[in-house]
Amino acid sequence: MLAFVLGCVVPPLLLSVLATALLRRWAPAWGLVDRPGPRKVHEVPTPMGGGVAVWFSVGTPLAAVSLLACDVVPGASLESLLPDAVASELDFSQLTSRLPVLWKILAGATLLAVVGLIDDFRNLSWKPRLSVQVLVAAGLVLGGIRGTLFVPSPLVGGLVTVLWILVLVNAFNFLDNMDGLSPGIALIAASLFATVLLTGTPRPHWLVAGVLLVLAGALAGFLCHNWPPARIFLGDAGSYFIGCLLATLTVVGTFYEVDPIAASTGRHVILAPLCILAIPLYDFTSVMLIRLSRGQSLFQADKNHFSHRLVDLGLSRRNAVLTVHLATLMTGLGGVLLYRVTDWTAALLILAMVACILVVIAILETVGRSSRADTPDNPTSHPLPASEHDESNDGGGPHA
Repeated sequence: MLAFVLGCVVPPLLLSVLATALLRRWAPAWGLVDRPGPRKVHEVPTPMGGGVAVWFSVGTPLAAVSLLACDVVPGASLESLLPDAVASELDFSQLTSRLPVLWKILAGATLLAVVGLIDDFRNLSWKPRLSVQVLVAAGLVLGGIRGTLFVPSPLVGGLVTVLWILVLVNAFNFLDNMDGLSPGIALIAASLFATVLLTGTPRPHWLVAGVLLVLAGALAGFLCHNWPPARIFLGDAGSYFIGCLLATLTVVGTFYEVDPIAASTGRHVILAPLCILAIPLYDFTSVMLIRLSRGQSLFQADKNHFSHRLVDLGLSRRNAVLTVHLATLMTGLGGVLLYRVTDWTAALLILAMVACILVVIAILETVGRSSRADTPDNPTSHPLPASEHDESNDGGGPHA
């Protein structure tokens, strides 16, 4: 198992470190630079386009594996090139048949990344971005990437899957507002999902877990350049790509599987994605509610995100990012724990624990912001009409 994990993580990590370093050099010449302004926090021009490096570092290893699995390269096969310790872990019989699904996902995520990259250059309106997101999500569902939710109607599963993709794409775009925040959360989520698929199900699901580990490796390499203070920003291309991959991989990942021997085979385990992604979903939902309560447009960028609210409480931006990461890990571990309980009663206790964590966070944020708002001459007592990013340009997506 360890050899498999290292084989999936290390190559994209090294690729990402190198590719991001090159993007830092090339981005200014391409015009991918986020310049300081009255609505931005960073004080020096900073390259964007780190999402291109993440895309390259994920796509290149997966393309190499696909070519070897399909025997496109004469005299070379995937099984013969892998170390014995890794090859012995894998079941190659299902690999070729699953590759079309993988490339549908990568194609959809790449299309969204292209739209995000155009937005990084030209700051597109929310309407064309949302339109493309809906088309990509619907196309993926029509291509067979659809959750069933144990409901016999494929229409219900399809609609829920489209909504799931749209929410997560924009949730990770929302979270790309401080250095290291969105890629760090995605790294934690991808790692936890891979852990579940390798150790929680009756039999390991190597392909989906492997893709998640490749994504985790690419994100870890990018964070070497994006950790505060960031030397390059992810950009909309990266947040769209990450959100689409996590949304679709959680749909195709088999979180529930009947095991006639194991006791913990209840359907409650399908709730694991909600626990692991609780913080992105909380941020997305709370921001929408704040905008609605204030009569603002849902597509109006602001500084009311989870990380901004923590800064309003007095945390530094670095500590706010670390706090959000730890909250993500805490709720995510609840999702992993679902695979160690055997019935709905225990599962509901875990969900209640995750809900209590979110409610405590919400109460502390609300009280803290109210107290600061009541302070005379408080410069942060009113929300700023700023871009979605503290350190980069507007986060894109339909919220801009």
